[in-house]
Amino acid sequence: MATQAEDLVEYGFRRVIITITAVLCALLEIVDTTIVNVALNDMRGTLGATLTDIAWVITAYAIANVIIIPMTSWLSQQFGRRNYFAASIIIFTVSSFLCGNATNIWELVFFRFIQGMGGGALLVTAQTIITESYPAAKRGMAQAIYGMGVIVGPTLGPPLGGYLVDNFSWPYIFYINIPLGIIATVLTLSFVRSPKYGEKLKANQVDWWGIVFLAAFIGSLQYVLEHGQQDDWFENSTIITLSVLSFLGLIFFIWRQLTYQYPIVNLRVLKDKNLRIGTIMCFILGFGLYGTTFIVPIYTQSILGWTATDTGLLLIPSSITTALLMPVIGKLIQKGIPQAYLVSIGFLVFFGFTFWMHNVMTPDTGTEHMFWPLILRGIGLGFLFVPITTLALSTLQGKQIGEGAAFTGMMRQLGGSFGIAIITTFISRFSQQHRVDLISHLDSAKFEVQQRIQQMQMMFMSKGFSASESLDKAHKALEGSVIKQSTVLSYMDVFLYLGIMFLICIPFMLLIKKGSGKVDMSNVH
Repeated sequence: MATQAEDLVEYGFRRVIITITAVLCALLEIVDTTIVNVALNDMRGTLGATLTDIAWVITAYAIANVIIIPMTSWLSQQFGRRNYFAASIIIFTVSSFLCGNATNIWELVFFRFIQGMGGGALLVTAQTIITESYPAAKRGMAQAIYGMGVIVGPTLGPPLGGYLVDNFSWPYIFYINIPLGIIATVLTLSFVRSPKYGEKLKANQVDWWGIVFLAAFIGSLQYVLEHGQQDDWFENSTIITLSVLSFLGLIFFIWRQLTYQYPIVNLRVLKDKNLRIGTIMCFILGFGLYGTTFIVPIYTQSILGWTATDTGLLLIPSSITTALLMPVIGKLIQKGIPQAYLVSIGFLVFFGFTFWMHNVMTPDTGTEHMFWPLILRGIGLGFLFVPITTLALSTLQGKQIGEGAAFTGMMRQLGGSFGIAIITTFISRFSQQHRVDLISHLDSAKFEVQQRIQQMQMMFMSKGFSASESLDKAHKALEGSVIKQSTVLSYMDVFLYLGIMFLICIPFMLLIKKGSGKVDMSNVH
């Protein structure tokens, strides 16, 4: 068995090709999660969809993604890893073509769901393939290389999407996947090898109920997180129904996996303490990574009036910093520096980033104010991603590696979904609170307030409006200014609370068992 694990280790040219293929696939999947955001308006116009309908383009992909991720290890064992990986790339590529050719909104949503089914497998299987292609001593470096794709991906999406939409049309954000998908399929079939698995399950042994319960739990939860804020959370009957369905799905899913002979997700692998801590840390990492990737573009576009391309370019130096730092962190882990220390530094640096952003945010902040805080974010993510992933898998053996990678991948995605849902809710609630507080200071009897309104009225009158029209416009302009200020204050609050959450995590890192930092790959099935 141990020699079989070593059989999967590649050297020289083959390892380079396999690494490039796996990173390319992980990058394809992650870029596709964020590239759509900047094209939603154009899609709405072309397909004649409402705002609520167009949100399903993102939701359908996310739901399919999160359902398939926990099942990847099991599906790899059923079909052979190389075949499953290649099939996932083909599904992803073909559905990308179909998305670009969709003639109405629900066609697009359906094809996005299929694309998400193919894409979910790419992330976790790419991680397992890279991990197994490197000898045990270099596993930290393997995670660093994989991590570059995962961290850079969310940042590349918006500027690339912005460029394609501005210069071509929205279907090209899907067509760009086709040549890359074809190359990745050919390389996978030529170079990737599968471990030898035991017997495959017969159709009547497959845990169909487990699949149904998992889909009910994760699918409902993802919908609730994506649509909760816009549907007013538990004031909405659909949200209540799906929350109950998600909870029952979870209970039945856990019961089924622990009692059925051939479970689709091996929950017993969570007995490993490092994996348990690693999955929680992956959740928090997803919260911080996707949460800040979500909040910065919204702030720059809605408050500062930037274009999608400008926003994307702002985030690129941060991602390059992370990519450059990751191999260094991989080397430090190889030298035996405990991952817990590196993660603690990462959390501290990330707190520094959020606190700095909290202090520089105004209604007219410029690029120069955000450049260095975002570089700090890049450093923080570099210190977090590689140590957390190697830590989670460091004490696992054999086929547990793939099962552990599935848990960390799922928790990172769910962390992102929770992060975005909580951040949008907080921004909405905090904005209302700040607006009430600011208006309470706008006493019309105060001389300063009267003077400000009078100045604005005069300005509008100078543009040819009547006195009453100008007064009305002055009041509206003041109201607009209050809304803008209250929104900026709510963003400041969110950054502060995010930072506090990261600070609180540091003591928990002391619970971690000091492992070798290497992943033991003996007994791979």
